This record gives sequence, C-alpha cells and structure tokens, in this order.
Amino acid sequence: MDIRKRNIVRALRAAVLLLFVSAFLSRCASMMTPTGGPRDTLPPVILNMTPDNFSTDRPLVHHEKIYILFDEFVQLKDQQKEFFTSPQMKKKPLISMRGKGIVVQLRDTLEANTTYALNFGSAIRDNNEGNPLYSMRYVFSTGPEIDSMILSGYTADSYKADSVSKSFIWFFPADSVEDVAEYDSTIFKYKPAVIARAENNGIFIAQNLKPIPYRVYAVQDKNDNQIYEPGSDQVGFLEGTYNPAEQPDFAMWFDSIRRYVTAEPQLYFRMFTDKAFRRQTLSESERPQQHKAMLYFAAAHPQIERIRFDSIPEENVIVDPQTVGRDTIALWFNMPSSALPDTIKGEITYFKHDTVNVLQSVTEPLKLPWRLIETKEQEKEREKLERERRKAEAAGEEWVEPKKPNPFAYKLPLTGEVNPENHLTMDFDYPLTRLDSASMLLTLTLPDNNVEDVPMQFVRDTGQLRRWYIRAPWKTGGQYTLTIPEGAITDVAGFSNDSIIGKYTVLDPEKFATVKIRVTGRDDGTKYILQLLDGSNTLKQEKRDVTTGDWQFNYVPAGEIKFRIIEDRNGNGKWDTGNVVERLQPERAEIYANDDGEDTFATKANWEIELAMDMNRIFAPVTMESLSRLLDEREAQRLRREEEKRAKEPKKKQHDHNNDQNNRMNNSMNSTGGMFSNFR
Repeated sequence: MDIRKRNIVRALRAAVLLLFVSAFLSRCASMMTPTGGPRDTLPPVILNMTPDNFSTDRPLVHHEKIYILFDEFVQLKDQQKEFFTSPQMKKKPLISMRGKGIVVQLRDTLEANTTYALNFGSAIRDNNEGNPLYSMRYVFSTGPEIDSMILSGYTADSYKADSVSKSFIWFFPADSVEDVAEYDSTIFKYKPAVIARAENNGIFIAQNLKPIPYRVYAVQDKNDNQIYEPGSDQVGFLEGTYNPAEQPDFAMWFDSIRRYVTAEPQLYFRMFTDKAFRRQTLSESERPQQHKAMLYFAAAHPQIERIRFDSIPEENVIVDPQTVGRDTIALWFNMPSSALPDTIKGEITYFKHDTVNVLQSVTEPLKLPWRLIETKEQEKEREKLERERRKAEAAGEEWVEPKKPNPFAYKLPLTGEVNPENHLTMDFDYPLTRLDSASMLLTLTLPDNNVEDVPMQFVRDTGQLRRWYIRAPWKTGGQYTLTIPEGAITDVAGFSNDSIIGKYTVLDPEKFATVKIRVTGRDDGTKYILQLLDGSNTLKQEKRDVTTGDWQFNYVPAGEIKFRIIEDRNGNGKWDTGNVVERLQPERAEIYANDDGEDTFATKANWEIELAMDMNRIFAPVTMESLSRLLDEREAQRLRREEEKRAKEPKKKQHDHNNDQNNRMNNSMNSTGGMFSNFR
C-alpha cells in the first residue's frame, strides 16, 4: 500500500515537473527570438508564493492574504467560472491584482486539520497576449500534513458518448454521510470534502484526498453556484465507495497540445440530465383560436380523469398532447363556428399535488374566452376594402367583395423527390373531420408517356394527430402526379381545401450508399436501437427493436457517417435517462467503432458498406484499460482528421518556433503509442 502511494505521488510530481520544464524550455527558446518575430505564446511563470505553497499548520483566521508573484504582468479572465476552492468555502476568496502578482484574500474561518486547494483553472493569463496558465493550484493545510492521495477519472455524456468538459467531481467521506437503500440524498444534504474539476477532454485528476472510502459524484455546474440543480445540471454517480489507496496505478503525462497534465482514467462517470421534481398543477389555460384551447401543466404526464364543458358534448372535444411528457395539451372543438360561444365554461378533474406533495384528485373550473383580434395587416386590408366599397357606391357602381384567401392550411411539398421508405408527409393546422381518399388520384407517367393509376393510402401518424402519410408502391422511373380535388379534406374548424396538385419523382438508390449491418445480440433478450448519424453527429435514420440478424440502412447520402447503439433494456424504443435519487443509471449508449478503433466511415454514391456489430463487445463492462484504449483511439482519429484538414489547406510558411516544437512533440507521442503512452 505504501509503495503504491509513493508511486502515485512520484507520478504526480514527475508530471508537474514535466509541465514546468516544458514551459521553461519553451521560454528559453523564445527568448532567443529577435524583435519582430512571432508573438509570445507562453504563459506567465510563478516566481514566488507567500506563504509557501503546500505549507501546513496554517491558522484558521479568515483575514489571511496570499500573494503570488509572476515574471510579468498578468490579468484575470472568467474568474467566476474558472476559480474554485476545495472544499467549498462559505465566502469565496477575493482575488485582486498587485504589481506583477495577485492577492488572494481569504474571508472565512477555516476547518481544522483540513487540506485546502485554491484552483485557478485558466483564469490567470499574461497581460499582453492573454496566454493562460493552466491548472494552477495553491494548496495548504490547517493541520500538520497535506492530504496527498490522488484519483483520476473520465466524465462522459451517457447519450452522446462524448466527453463532458469542466464538470465538478465531488468526494464525500463514506463514513460522514448516511446510506439509505431506498434513496440517495447525499448531494442534496451534504457538502463535498474534496472537489476536483475535469479538463476540456473530460479527464480529471482529483488531488489531496485521504486514504479512506469516498462516495463520488460528478456535476456539470452550469451556473457556477456549486449547487446541483436537477433538470438543469448533468449529473453522474458511482455505485459503492472508492478508496484512492486501493485503486490501481495509472499513467499521467503532459498534454502538449492542450497544455495541461492528463491521465489514464480510473473512474468512469456516465452523466445524464435528471428530471427535477415539479409539483403537478394546471398552471395555465388559454384559447388562442376559436376551435383550439391549450392546457399547460407544471409537471409531465398529468393524470386527467375528465374534461367537461357546459355547451360542448364530450365526444366533440379532441384531446391532443403537444409534448412527449403531455405537460402541454391542446383541446380541439369539433363544432361549427356559429355553435361555439365567445367564452367556453367547464371543469377539469385531474390529480394535483397537495401541500405535502401527495397527488389528490381535484376538480377545477375552466373558463376559455376568445375574441377575434385583427392584425395590422388585416385591419389595413379591411379599411382598404371599405374605401373601395364607398367609392363604388358613390359612383353608382356595383361593388363585389373580392374572394378571401382560403384559411385551410397544410404543409405538403408540391415538387421534389420521394424517399420510398418515408413516403409523403402532410401536416395540417387542425385535426381532420373528413378525408375523402376515394376522390384523390395518384398517377405515374412513364418514360414512354403512358399513364397508369397507382394505388395509395392516407394513414394518420400514431403519435401526431395532425400528421398524415401518403403511402404508395413508389418506384424509380417516370413522374408521379398527386391530385386532391377541392373539398376532399375538411378540418374541425369547417375549413376545406382548394384543389391540390403535386408532381414528384422517386429517389434513385444508385445516387446513395447502402449500409448492411450484421448484429449479434446478447442472449438475454435485450433489444437495441441503431442510429445512423452524419459527420456532425446529427441523427439521420433510426431502427428500433433491433435483435440478432441482418439490418440495412438505405438512401444514405454520401459523406461521413457514424453509428450510435442504445441498449434498450426496457424495450420502449427510446433512450431512458437515469435518476440519481433512485440510484438508477441511464441506459447505455455507445458509438460503434470497428476492430481498428475507427468510428467514422466514408460513404459514396452507389457504395455498399458491410459492418458487424457484436453487442457483447460493444456493451462489455468498462475497465480502466478499455476506456484508456477507447480515448486513445478517439484522440488518434481526431489528430488524423486535423492532419487531413491541414493537408487540404494552402501551405503556409512556419514562423513560430513553438509550433515546430509542438509538432515534434506530437510526432514523438505518435511514435510511442499515441496519446495514452505510459508516463509513470
């Protein structure tokens, strides 16, 4: 145990030494540059700290000042976001400038026998060029020794499967917090004893820990208040406890590109956005249109028992949820305009939280007024028509009011190419009450000018009340003509369509790529979701309920693609987030990578790509070695893409000696096994 501790401390000191040696050598080299050369790219150098860094037996009084002197004038940037203390102080220290240094004024009475760390992040920069001094820390103890144990880890977005930068890692001594099997309230009831922060690459190195078990959490503190806010901040947690003295050794090194010390991750956080508890109540109701009312609930999934109106039969009220959580609901009134009163009165019976947050059935009145309010354009048009009418009447002429635009509204492309897998989509402003599909016609004009009728169907979307699909046996070659005669469609407002004519061709599969995937699932019956992403991680296609077998993505545009695989353990066809209070981890989502570590694939027109996805490998338990290997492969891919991008750009003469030096260091890293080569 003592040997491991000494090795870890020795590794930390070596990494820090490497950081300062690299900065010193770069500064020595830059001092040789004559006037008029490249601009300064080096951070400020610390010359002295008063009191000394890592001092012990410091007083508990709150008025102590710390002075840090640099070799040049410095500035503070983003101090509120970058600077934090570990553990958190009730009153944040004040930082001010004095000469070529900074003064840190402590404003709290400190805890006895506690190691404190002032973490400056990248807040300190040189005054001229703004070069940041990364990862600067000032450490002291109010006891006789400095806590010296360290832990490393990685914070990742559990859905995007990518790093989460600048998240805070909170350590709670396990023997100082309660452990209740039914729920976990640690991050709500207690203050962390040690705080670390992940760098931009998601890697963190937590220092000044004790050799004791900790409960560990990660929080992406968006408003920098050191308070976890459910529904806003991402959170991650680890099951069980972790003692840094019992963890395996790990490698650390200086990242010359990002200019901070990084490490192999011992701990792995899959972060997610937890749902904040909200008291259920009907917060607002309105009637924005004559045939439409809106109900807004304070929490998702309201339990509605009944909605009743005095002047409208229940069967004439259409309930249409507008959001996934049903916290916003539209009510459509299937009545003639003349039968709808200006104010609709009624009541709603639903389950509402009482003062002790227990759901109780309540009945509340509904009052939905509506009146027509002219827009400025409508008012101008009405006044214009009145002037024309008066003018015609004064001249003894007959005046005929112009035909008003049809208020019936829909969204349907009238030209373009049809994807035969997606068909045509038609959206309406109101739910439909009549759709005469027998009067509609779809024809295909062949290349030889022969015309044939094509059978088609209007099918309503199962989740969106006002969305319909026009399905047909689409095939390439020729042009389709869709004809919807006047009056074939009527909505709840009583509006009907004018004549609609659309002309379409079908996508040529030879202009797209095809991806065939052989899936090997686990034997536990788990289903998966396959998502095809483009090069910028935008979702393009998705297949649900995936099990062992062959699956195919058609009509894949040329370019870069990726694949996200979701382990849909409850089989509901979507990714489910976690719950920190219930200690429920989110469903796993991973970016697929082949045996060579490549996760991005190029496609071209008329290409066919075959991939094999073994879910036992993709969703294997995460270990320190597998995670390090994954991050190493991602970094290597990133560097390759940057190199390819630079190769396409016009070559420029290299003036900066530091850039040359960084390139040599990068080449050296690549030749020794990539970013995660060992430095112990």
